[in-house]
Amino acid sequence: MLYPFAKMGGTASNSDAVARRPLNAENIMYLMFFLLITTFYSGSANSFELYKTFQTPDVFLAEMFDNKVPAPVVLNLDAKAQQEISTVFNRPFPSQRVRYWKDANKTVWVFDDIGKEGYVPTTSGFSVSNGAIKTARVLIYRESRGEQVAEPSFLKQLEGAKASGRELSNKVDNITGATLSVQMMERMARTAITLDALSRK
Repeated sequence: MLYPFAKMGGTASNSDAVARRPLNAENIMYLMFFLLITTFYSGSANSFELYKTFQTPDVFLAEMFDNKVPAPVVLNLDAKAQQEISTVFNRPFPSQRVRYWKDANKTVWVFDDIGKEGYVPTTSGFSVSNGAIKTARVLIYRESRGEQVAEPSFLKQLEGAKASGRELSNKVDNITGATLSVQMMERMARTAITLDALSRK
């Protein structure tokens, strides 16, 4: 990073000498190159922040079951179950075999959804008890905007929600700039309720 300064006849600490040098075409070229490299690395750093892990699935499961996570159970979705799921998930569920965890009081589900076609899936976790959302968490958010849906104040709106047709019984406030993410979380919560109901048939 000190190379442009050396070429201009000074050092990084000799700002007066650098300031007295006239800006010719060569010096301007070096400065532009320096700014380009700085911008590139700044942009690369920001790109790594797109994937935000708020909680890993393993930690979420441990919390839901007080560190005594039961063995997973598999729910097989036949054609009828897929049809039922697709009405709330807005498309066929991506897997015909869904892994979940349960105890006497609740079922726990970890799965992905997308805010919009072409987006990268976000991973969320839900616990369902007596046909209602008990806990909702965003585990890994993979978009550049809309991560406000991971905030406890937003997720609390989903707690206690039950099925109301294809929607939820709870009114969930929208977040400016994150409408698709809000809709995604509502859809995932409603899907978790449906999966819970199917697991009890």
